[in-house]
Amino acid sequence: MYGSILGNAVLRREDPEILLGEARYFDDLRVEGLARLVFVRSTVAHAMIEGIDTGDAKTMPGVVAVFTAGDLALPDVQGFMMIPTVMNRPPLALDRVRFVGEIVAAVVAETFAQAVDAAERVIVEYDALPAVAVAEEALAEGAPLLFPEHGSNVALTMRAHEDDTVFDGADVVVAGTFLNQRLAGVPMESNGIVAVPGTPAGGITLWVPTQGPHAVRDAVAPVLGIDASLVRVVAPVVGGGFGSKAAVCVEHMIAAAAALKIGRPVKWTETRSENMVAMVQGRGQVQRVELGLKRDGTIVGLRGDIVGDGGAYPILGAVMMFMTRTMSSGVYRIPKIVIGGRAAATNTTPTAAYRGAGRPEAASLIERIIDMGAAELGIDPVEIRRRNFIPPDEFPYTTATGATYDIGDYARALDAALAAAGYDDLRAEQRARRARGDSTLMGIGVSCYVEITAPGILSEFAALAIGADGSVTVTVGTSAHGQGHETAFAMLVSNLLGVPMDSVRVVQADTAAMPTGSGTMGSRSLQIGGSAILEAGKVVLEKAKQLAAHLLEANPDDIVVGDGGLEVSGVPVSVLSWADLASAAADDASRPAGMAPGLEYEHDWVQEASSFPFGAHVAVVEVDSETGDVRLVRHIAVDDCGRILNPLLVAGQQHGGIAQGASQVLFEEVRWDGDGNPVTANLMDYKVPSAAELPSFEVSNTETPTPLNPLGAKGIGESGTTGATPAVQNAVVDALAHLGVRHIDMPATPERVWRAIEEARRARTTGEQQAR
Repeated sequence: MYGSILGNAVLRREDPEILLGEARYFDDLRVEGLARLVFVRSTVAHAMIEGIDTGDAKTMPGVVAVFTAGDLALPDVQGFMMIPTVMNRPPLALDRVRFVGEIVAAVVAETFAQAVDAAERVIVEYDALPAVAVAEEALAEGAPLLFPEHGSNVALTMRAHEDDTVFDGADVVVAGTFLNQRLAGVPMESNGIVAVPGTPAGGITLWVPTQGPHAVRDAVAPVLGIDASLVRVVAPVVGGGFGSKAAVCVEHMIAAAAALKIGRPVKWTETRSENMVAMVQGRGQVQRVELGLKRDGTIVGLRGDIVGDGGAYPILGAVMMFMTRTMSSGVYRIPKIVIGGRAAATNTTPTAAYRGAGRPEAASLIERIIDMGAAELGIDPVEIRRRNFIPPDEFPYTTATGATYDIGDYARALDAALAAAGYDDLRAEQRARRARGDSTLMGIGVSCYVEITAPGILSEFAALAIGADGSVTVTVGTSAHGQGHETAFAMLVSNLLGVPMDSVRVVQADTAAMPTGSGTMGSRSLQIGGSAILEAGKVVLEKAKQLAAHLLEANPDDIVVGDGGLEVSGVPVSVLSWADLASAAADDASRPAGMAPGLEYEHDWVQEASSFPFGAHVAVVEVDSETGDVRLVRHIAVDDCGRILNPLLVAGQQHGGIAQGASQVLFEEVRWDGDGNPVTANLMDYKVPSAAELPSFEVSNTETPTPLNPLGAKGIGESGTTGATPAVQNAVVDALAHLGVRHIDMPATPERVWRAIEEARRARTTGEQQAR
């Protein structure tokens, strides 16, 4: 018998070709006859289009074609199904533009430089309209309307059930207004596409850096007016996504239509400046929250109102407030929750998913207000959390918002995080600094979180086949963009069948290779795609055991997996390699009567419900009280994603998620001026931290396997972000709490923190003067 590889830190198979520069991204593809596509984008946030003059552009050197809305006549693209159809987006603006960056025309030329030069000669005449870039302002009476025929800027309403008893029994009600600001995805590789017409015959192949090739296929085909079977979508190596590449882009539709129109391949490569104004963004919520508590810290109810920012053409981002409400109970027993909200259309870039997609927003909501409750009652932030945890013996547990948590042990994760952080020692140091009057203030932030993974995406295709040489080919509908799927899936197969990982070939991200595929988002790939592979492998293994028993004249129950094949238990000399078994399975004379040829199986595996990872984070910050500068000096995370198959992959996801969560608190924010002009449209103005701005994170895990899948695995890709965001924000506020500061919105920039300190000092001085 062989030892299990699962649970061991196995190096990623994907990394060598990436590190050596051998990986091929879409922009590396060399296609004969390739033309380059450049977009003419709106320079104003809101205007009527009075005219588009493409005459000069068409005469420029190398120009193949210039397209406006009338030239391609593409249908409007429907937003999320709950969004009014009047807010559907035209791929090319027809009579009105609604945000800076909206596409007005498309120029195709022989080279990129020629396309850029020609695009600059397209003259667009605008009649400017009033713009609104702030969601709350868009919902105010008299606000400029993006869609006058709709009569308002309300894209979606999340109605709250009426309950006047939500705070019955409360001794204290604390209230807060929290900003969960807009973020840009900023993947290392920007967006783009290579569209090659005529392959398949009468169709088109699209090479796209996407998180979901099948979603792109199914969205592009009807826009082109052809059957989905004629659209092949391939995601080559993808340089990051974070949710922004899960969205279907109008740019892909225009490029595909242009390629069919001119009958030759077309490539569009997004510039970073384009990326910052055109790629969908995330977050964008204002949360008004009230929490009712008894004097002992027990929570009796939660009430809130959310304003979401959907951008100019609301899609998935407008719906995220529903996920926020669903997860608003956090890890706590909250008997009553009443949360409503509205999402607004604004003259800004549309919003969609961003790492966590509604769950970090929910964690921030509940973890900030519970810290405020602790401060009001004079209870340690750790203790108030302990008093309200859902205990382990109450799972599965259904919250007041209807979420059914599969399994959890929240106190165990918190205990582990506190022990790793040395929480009592940190508090002692904080007290000592305050007593000395140190100018460098210390803050300690705690968060306990639960999040949902595989939300509503519970099915995945997988196939497994044994080749004639004994190698294994796995085909799966997920689509990796940095997570390490190739390594994880090869480990599963190696462990199940006893073959070397190098003998396992993983096929993914190509609609021609598998009939369906739900892609990679929502931290679903291992638990859904991995389980699909495992179950397909079990079917193949059972058939192989029957075949081996027949060939070795043994009882099928005595056949076990050995090193590289099957053998009779206790008789290691009686062994058949996988190549032997594949040969026998293909030979009619070697198979038992009635056994179908081949060793292969394909199916769609369905998990019955979503899983709910959880964890606890402790953040330690230092704040310069003279300048307001905040530095994250330690971050301790204990995340529970169920059974861990490869701790190296898990730690990588933890580190990446924590970095993005901390970055939201300290650095990142998409901003516009009063006219809807973006003021963070490049990486000079939009702050993304390097490794130098962040500490080395201290990550570990507890393991509470879920009963929902055969692996016991939950997701981990978004846990770090969900736990880190409120922990770091709580730490910043905690550093200033003794001065009287109750809350600081994200991002906690030096100016924002300095102003909070100065206001607190002035308030204290005024209070002392009045007392005298």
